[in-house]
Amino acid sequence: MAPEIRSRARRTDKVLSKHSLLSPLLSVTSIRRFYRGDSPTDSQKDMIEIPLPPWQERTDESIETKRARLLYESRKRGMLENCILLSLFAKEYLHNMTEKQLNLYDRLINEPSNDWDIYYWATEAKPAPEIFENEVMELLREFTKNKNKEQRLRAPDLEYLCEKPR
Repeated sequence: MAPEIRSRARRTDKVLSKHSLLSPLLSVTSIRRFYRGDSPTDSQKDMIEIPLPPWQERTDESIETKRARLLYESRKRGMLENCILLSLFAKEYLHNMTEKQLNLYDRLINEPSNDWDIYYWATEAKPAPEIFENEVMELLREFTKNKNKEQRLRAPDLEYLCEKPR
């Protein structure tokens, strides 16, 4: 981005109040989720927080529909590293997961507002919040270690992911 455009964008951001963007529907007691950017070294002084709706478990879908949705959502991430990691993990494990495990995985990939958080937790670069420390996170961490030395260089095609597991 050109310097003059960047500085103009920062001035515009500063005019907007963080509080003016918050939905009046968010209560003080609810957990608020925000997109906060991807760079851990960014000072974020010129950044506004965009409120995200709270994550809610979907109770109205069949297990087959949930598996199909989670497989697709595992493949269509905001960053390539997670597209590769989560889609291959889903291909390997989703078909054998119990409904409880599917719900834990759903929460893991859909509640955090930043895909880098999921990546850092899976690679153990950062500790996961206690709510995500569960059997699915353990499976994901073991899968991430890639003990079989599989080539994981690109995001797999959706057709490959939909093939019956071996």
